[in-house]
Amino acid sequence: MGQVQAKPQRKKRVLVVGAGAAGTACAWSLSRFPERFDVEVWEALPVPGGVASSCSVKDGKHVINDQVQGGAPSYRHNLRLLEMFGFKPTPVLMRIAFGVGDKQWTNHSASELTSRLQPEIRRFGLVIRWIKRLEPLFVFVPIDRLLRFLRFSDEFRYEMVFPLVALFFGTGNQTPHVSAAVIARVFLDPDLRLFDYCPKRLLNSVPEMFAFPVLEDIWTTIARKSNFKLCCSRPLDKLRRQPRSNGNSGVVVATDASGVSEVFDEVVFACDAETVLRTMENPTWLERRLLRNVRYYTDFCLTHEDHDYMSRMYDVRPAQRDNYFVRTYSGRDRDKIEMSFNLSTYQPHLKEAGLDIYQTYYLDAQLRHLWSDGQVDSRKVLASRWMRQFAHTWTHFAFWVPWVRFIQGTRSTWYCGSYTMVNTQEIAVISGLAAAERLGADYPFPDDPLAAKQFDTYMAVVHGARRRRPAGGSPAAAATKEK
Repeated sequence: MGQVQAKPQRKKRVLVVGAGAAGTACAWSLSRFPERFDVEVWEALPVPGGVASSCSVKDGKHVINDQVQGGAPSYRHNLRLLEMFGFKPTPVLMRIAFGVGDKQWTNHSASELTSRLQPEIRRFGLVIRWIKRLEPLFVFVPIDRLLRFLRFSDEFRYEMVFPLVALFFGTGNQTPHVSAAVIARVFLDPDLRLFDYCPKRLLNSVPEMFAFPVLEDIWTTIARKSNFKLCCSRPLDKLRRQPRSNGNSGVVVATDASGVSEVFDEVVFACDAETVLRTMENPTWLERRLLRNVRYYTDFCLTHEDHDYMSRMYDVRPAQRDNYFVRTYSGRDRDKIEMSFNLSTYQPHLKEAGLDIYQTYYLDAQLRHLWSDGQVDSRKVLASRWMRQFAHTWTHFAFWVPWVRFIQGTRSTWYCGSYTMVNTQEIAVISGLAAAERLGADYPFPDDPLAAKQFDTYMAVVHGARRRRPAGGSPAAAATKEK
């Protein structure tokens, strides 16, 4: 009796919407298995990268990274991808200058403010340890409400806690409403914390971080060397999911802004929740209800060389070479902030050129009457950008993060991006790899204990699933050799 040959398995056609860190990571991971997946990425912008972008300034003489600058040594997935595609990050020391005048304090020197608030700093250490022990409860408690209840002073909350958290997590001017559990993780998470809590000064260390190479080069190189099709300047206009004629599985019909439609087996939304709701024609009740719980705010960024503006607004001491500057508004708006970065302390080519180029972020357009952008010398502005950012209010962790697992895979649809959990570049990459894993692409970095631990935690929370352990081992080493 002759041997029956198995029919070759049909490739699964996957559309990834968005070529930012999440979408590119997802497409790359799927493309490691070209015999299983035919992957296409639609990106609205002319280049990949999303918010992790680059731009030319000073008549094209210099390139700066825009919005995303670097990360911590715990960003294992970002670092492994950089290494895999031949990029090398630059070490940088994280030095922060908060406040001005008698409100000034840093992570690297003593100040009048930290001396004055030392008893509250010490008591705050006890509070965050209790928050960590009872984390499931404190997820639903806004940090401002908790600290008010425990009678912490306005000065401690407004001048120390809120600016610190806004800087770390991109929470914008919604920081008072951030979950207390997120605050505790800033200091106590054994894998992801950036600073060790100090009972005398709150922060008392200058951690070594890393700065990204030119971001556009990174994402363009990954796309060029991977087995997926990148379609830039091709925004999704509408997406309709419909059942196959033969029954159980469904198909996805995607139409771009030019009216061209294509059919896919699966779709991965690696864009913001607002784009999902705008383009999806037939969301389920649960999808619509949950996606609306992701709240966005409009921010504005100026890239400039106005040293006088920086000196007026912040405590700038050139000898310290601080990276970050944060200041709070006055009076009734003391819970609101502005922040700036000295890009030259992050990006080595700017330092070598002897330049000081700054980016100043003005948060929440509804508060534009508070902004100081009009005081920046227009002759010294190099670039400007409007941005939509989600905020980590306690409602984000109460009504979105624990529930997103219940819409993952609904009608062949998957969700990734930093908004699925916490607004960091590392979570963005992890989220893309997680969506790929759910579709059948083996996790690429099981040999990295910290990376695997972070990935497994994300999978449990956002997908309610465990990582598969393939019997044949990971293809990561083979993929690295191919590159």
